[in-house]
Amino acid sequence: MDVYEALYTTRAMRRVRPDPIPALVQQRILDAAIRAPSGGNAQMWRFLLVDDPAVKARLGPIYRACMAQVWETVYKPRVEAAEKDPTSAESKAFRTMRRSADWTAENFERYPLLLFAMSRFDTTGGSIFPAVWSAMLAARAEGVGSALTSVFLFRAAEVLEVLGVPAGEGWNFACCVPMGYPLGRWGIAPRLPVHEVAHRNRWGAPLGFEVPKPLWPR
Repeated sequence: MDVYEALYTTRAMRRVRPDPIPALVQQRILDAAIRAPSGGNAQMWRFLLVDDPAVKARLGPIYRACMAQVWETVYKPRVEAAEKDPTSAESKAFRTMRRSADWTAENFERYPLLLFAMSRFDTTGGSIFPAVWSAMLAARAEGVGSALTSVFLFRAAEVLEVLGVPAGEGWNFACCVPMGYPLGRWGIAPRLPVHEVAHRNRWGAPLGFEVPKPLWPR
């Protein structure tokens, strides 16, 4: 797969089939992940794959409680704005995203594979998220959909206990990436163009060029 195809089409794919992901595919995903840059090459990371129904059964209720908390706190202004003006383009896009996120919560136990990423001492994410993104790109190359979620942070201690992560050793929950073969189709996610979100030399200064539409496919 062309690297740009992977970069442009690795969007959040939350709706997936329950079909298991073969061990060889899992190996390729994790082996690609650990080739990512690591701060000081310390490799202070751990990855945990979850496919045990019993473990997922314990995690599912926690995830749903965390998502409920997200809608009631972090996204509350957007929830209220969408309810106030349901016909606006922004409200429609938000409700589409919410339906997708709610699908994850409602079907959490059905995901065939969950990838948990932990980092030691570093809470910035700088030494773990490059590896997570590499795992997601490798998954895309294998036809596996993924969607990064960090909402477990609301109850991270409980999650780490369920996963058997030793306490007192500095391990921090970074994220969870549910994976599976997607029900939908791959595509380029709509985004604000780069010249609206990037500057040059100084905040607010013009970027110097415009990219009105995706540069891939060429």
